[in-house]
Amino acid sequence: MKCPSVTSVVLLACGSFNPITNMHLRMFELARDHLEDTGQYRVLIGIISPVGDGYKKKGLIEVSQRQEMARLATENSDWIAVGFWESMQPDWVETVEVIRHYYDTLFETQQESDETDTFEASSPQNRSDGPQVMLLCGADFLESFGVPDLWKEEDIEEIVGDYGLVCITRSGYNPYKFIHKSDVLWKHRRNIHLVHECVTNDISATHMRRALRRGQSSGNLLPDAVVSYIQQNNLYSAESEQKNGDVVLEPLQRNSGDTRAEGFTAAAARTEVLADVRVSSCPPSDCAVFDFDRIKYGVS
Repeated sequence: MKCPSVTSVVLLACGSFNPITNMHLRMFELARDHLEDTGQYRVLIGIISPVGDGYKKKGLIEVSQRQEMARLATENSDWIAVGFWESMQPDWVETVEVIRHYYDTLFETQQESDETDTFEASSPQNRSDGPQVMLLCGADFLESFGVPDLWKEEDIEEIVGDYGLVCITRSGYNPYKFIHKSDVLWKHRRNIHLVHECVTNDISATHMRRALRRGQSSGNLLPDAVVSYIQQNNLYSAESEQKNGDVVLEPLQRNSGDTRAEGFTAAAARTEVLADVRVSSCPPSDCAVFDFDRIKYGVS
């Protein structure tokens, strides 16, 4: 009897991480448990990719500060890391481009480790010998696919159809209903892994910023090292929350050509999501395959 094959997976979370919370980290654990419990997948690493400043979201603090908070939050993890490639780009990078970048970097690195000098470029579904990159998100991120002009239809098709999605449920959202109402998501529903969060937890970066600027406690909701960094650098104030307040979100500008600020607040409020990761270590069997410094910085 032939043993079923196990697919290696890299979990990639893209978002503001403004700031990174304990729930962001828990999402990775939930996703890994869910995928590996099926017996069909083995999760190699998790990558947190903070969006660059060019995203122009209201209240978005400097990317260097968000990178450092993500680094502090993951410095003791043996499998979750911060990826800096997205935030190092001079302009905002569409999520699908970030996924392609990490997929291609992982694939090329594995090819080199196998002493293969050349390989034929192909789409993810035609490559069976490399790791699969899945986008990790919360139900709020999933429903942002329905915000007019926030996403290109072809990008959603590629993300879900070619790569796959792991979505963690969240209080107040119904991903099952949203998938049913979307033709493109329904078409690729078998590539969407919905993970039910049994412990109701409504931690969001928006709530955290509000508490921080009001001087309220954020204990046990943010990693201790992140809390210390925020306090030491006096991050998150009434002034910082107004940053980009009169600017249209970059994807809305690109996809609609609208340079006005109208419609920005409603769309931005629905897109508080995840980020990038940096790898510090890995299982011995995988270290020979992946050059983690290269993955981290995206160096070819």
